[in-house]
Amino acid sequence: MSKSDHPRPRRRRPLLKLAGAFVLLALIGYFAVQYESTNGGGGAPHCTAAMRTSPTLVDMTPEQAGNAATIAAVGVAKGLPDRAVTIALATAMQESGLRNLPHGDRDSLGLFQQRPSMGWGTEQQIMDPVYSAGIFYERLVAVKGYSRLPLTEAAQQVQLSGFPQAYAKHEPDATVLTAAFAGDGELTCGGPAPTAPGDPEKVRAELTRIFAKDKLHSAPAQPRRTPVAGQEVKEAEVTFVEKQDGGASAARGSKAMAGWAVANSRGMGIVRVSYGPDGWVAGEAKGKWQQKGGKGGKSRSGDPYAAEHDEVRIFVAR
Repeated sequence: MSKSDHPRPRRRRPLLKLAGAFVLLALIGYFAVQYESTNGGGGAPHCTAAMRTSPTLVDMTPEQAGNAATIAAVGVAKGLPDRAVTIALATAMQESGLRNLPHGDRDSLGLFQQRPSMGWGTEQQIMDPVYSAGIFYERLVAVKGYSRLPLTEAAQQVQLSGFPQAYAKHEPDATVLTAAFAGDGELTCGGPAPTAPGDPEKVRAELTRIFAKDKLHSAPAQPRRTPVAGQEVKEAEVTFVEKQDGGASAARGSKAMAGWAVANSRGMGIVRVSYGPDGWVAGEAKGKWQQKGGKGGKSRSGDPYAAEHDEVRIFVAR
């Protein structure tokens, strides 16, 4: 065998690998650019909760985020403290992974795995996240001194679980979720913007069901399209306004409502939410809140999506 029989393939192989790597990187870069341009960098649908005083980030699917938002909103609407919301969220995280399960141990169902045979309600009621969260809170507040108890003990007195210590591991994440929906935290939800039209009346009805009209918010009877500075927003709008002199309680309700709208955006066809200094736009800024649509430095007359200080403006795809 001559010396020239095999050296050439050995030399070519690294060159071929290198060329293949360049092609692969180019393809990755191309699709990344395309994805960024069409999705606003949102990637696959997902939500992340964060709070300023903790490095912990809680990642969720849109389904989990929507259910977490409903649990938090129901607690806030009832005027319950953050501790109650944290206990409820940790319980649902353990029982169902924040999924509205149509099955469970024996006849257990829903977010909290409540049992019709144990007096929690009918199957239809338990599978309604607003109802199931509401009855959980009712039984929680009946526990004397629940807010001072360890989370595992408070949750166990409501749930009567066979594994009461399992709730403890969810307390840090539940605390972050509580802050994101009702306190000093933030929820971001990325992914493509909804393409199918939503139903503004359904959004209005669901939020009115959670936030009774005689409590934190009032809502117009019909969604509205608002012309501002000669412009007209193309989406159908549902606006909720904090009650005058509602103070911190009303502001907390608005925070929970805005978080609910973002978390449920995919299922409800919500494309924009304006609240406080910022706004959230589906499919943009990787799901982060930005100074676009909020009052943040822009006057209402200059931005057709800007919100007043006491408003939560929700825009639904048409």
